[in-house]
Amino acid sequence: MERWSITIAKEYFKFSAAHFLIFPDGTSERLHGHNYRVRCEVEARLTRFGLVLDFTEIKPVVRALCDELDEHWLVPGEHSVLTYAQRADGVTEVRYRELYYAAPTSDVIVLPINNTSSENLATWFGRELHRRIAARFADLDMLRLRVSIDETPGQAGVYMYEK
Repeated sequence: MERWSITIAKEYFKFSAAHFLIFPDGTSERLHGHNYRVRCEVEARLTRFGLVLDFTEIKPVVRALCDELDEHWLVPGEHSVLTYAQRADGVTEVRYRELYYAAPTSDVIVLPINNTSSENLATWFGRELHRRIAARFADLDMLRLRVSIDETPGQAGVYMYEK
């Protein structure tokens, strides 16, 4: 069986974001940041023009997702203990056990994940990328999507969708 894919990992597929990880024993990291790098692979049937996808058309989709996350604090909105509230004065409060944080709401992105691990970030990013690709490229028969998010060089979380 023959298969085709494209891989995109541009220098500008990156975002800087703050987070803290919550461990299984309930302890957590200190609030800190990473310069995340994104790499994507799309597998699909070749079009009659011999393409999986035109690189010039997919790159802006990935870049837009990176730009949306860039320079934000990423908060896990589905954690069982962590809570958050957006106040009327434009501040978001985050509480985890005895920890309390407050930041401008415009600086905070609450994601539908239970922890801000690189695996969960890759999952959110991959599912959102899949949704946007399907909406933008209706004729594409995507067979597989792989998204890797490095939080540091050599250390990545990976999400894979297969049809």
